[in-house]
Amino acid sequence: MTSFRQHIRALAFIMPLIVAGCTHVYRNHGYVPPEHDLAQVQIGQTNQSELDSLIGRPSAQGVLTGSAWYYVGSRWDYYGAREPREIERRVVAISFNDQNVVSNVETFGLEDGRVIELSRRTTRSGITNVSIVRQLMGSIGRVSAGQLLDN
Repeated sequence: MTSFRQHIRALAFIMPLIVAGCTHVYRNHGYVPPEHDLAQVQIGQTNQSELDSLIGRPSAQGVLTGSAWYYVGSRWDYYGAREPREIERRVVAISFNDQNVVSNVETFGLEDGRVIELSRRTTRSGITNVSIVRQLMGSIGRVSAGQLLDN
């Protein structure tokens, strides 16, 4: 009977942990200004310095200085051991003309975007199957005394 009670106690302790591990956890990333702040931005009137105080600095800027500001916010769903899933994305793109005055404000959602896979770029060394000793021994003949003395 004691073994049965121990199993019940262990199960009573473990079950809440299992249930808690299988709940949805939502995380927000990035910043997008609220609609009431964006309503203050007037196309053709608001300049870039005013925009900074109205809605804050962006998370990204265009390649050309002052060409556009991008505010990106997303919401992710984490559920147990499953891969996290992006469930909501909002991008606000604010473009400027040559005088740094707002020329366009666009809003995009997750349905407007496309998934872009980021890849890690590594530089290949070009040296394959050669040990460090062989590399050092191979460079002995290529170094002259003039190079060592900087002459």
